[in-house]
Amino acid sequence: MLGRRTDLALEAKAIWEEGARGGELRGVTTRETEREGFAVTRVDIVDDQGARALGKPCGAYVTVELDGLERREQDAFGRAARAVAAELSALLKLKPGESVLVVGLGNRAITPDAVGPLAVEHTMVTRHLVEKLPEHFGSFRPVSALAAGVLGTTGVESGELAAAMAGAVKPARVVAVDALASRSLSRLCRTVQIADTGIVPGSGVGNARAALNEETLSVPVIAVGVPTVVDAATLCADVLAEAGRPGLDPGALGDSGRGVIVTPREIDSQVADISKVIGYGLSLALQEGLTVADVDMFLS
Repeated sequence: MLGRRTDLALEAKAIWEEGARGGELRGVTTRETEREGFAVTRVDIVDDQGARALGKPCGAYVTVELDGLERREQDAFGRAARAVAAELSALLKLKPGESVLVVGLGNRAITPDAVGPLAVEHTMVTRHLVEKLPEHFGSFRPVSALAAGVLGTTGVESGELAAAMAGAVKPARVVAVDALASRSLSRLCRTVQIADTGIVPGSGVGNARAALNEETLSVPVIAVGVPTVVDAATLCADVLAEAGRPGLDPGALGDSGRGVIVTPREIDSQVADISKVIGYGLSLALQEGLTVADVDMFLS
């Protein structure tokens, strides 16, 4: 597989197929559907052979493509939030009353890395209300949230903070939200990947830390990721391929693009929009029976 960088299983599969020259990708299955008018692709890595081919752990990776959100189509926000909520619910597999911890990973001061902290701001936090006011909020699922920050500003690894919080509140599931890297500019802030394999904080911006997964937190971890950057060398290789020069390994470009990432000019508004979709999607997935208007009222 060429050295193109991506955190999306859907793209990793496409890259493998581009370099396979007709070979068969074993250990990986794909299913394409539609949810609320948006394309949904599920990639299941079912064994070690598939994991080695795509460079990702075994598990389910669901990609929701929210193209209509940027075009401001009719009820695009509501449809996007409901689509994300439905796919989240399918992977969470929660029982009534089970609690959830939402961890927003990333650096709020760096816009492409701020998806996690901003998504937490749009998530309904209810654990304290369920405990203190059961007569009013007893039917809600207990949800707690943490914007973990980054090592450079807290002096503590986000994984250590998440583990400490999980040990204190003892959730049935952890949902970790973070920024990712894509191979394609067209996917930035328009794609949401939901996986049941956990996540490596900072991987999207090239600063990977300790993993958050069931092994490290002793509880199942669902990862929600949004690509906000493209690796410069990967982008150059793909542009050259589109211009008729396929097969270039990004590593052959030398040091000129190493450590450089590319992000859109409109990244501020795009990150704000997609973070709100994720927060509302989480709220709808965790609190069954609510609508977007209900979440609006609660958060206001």
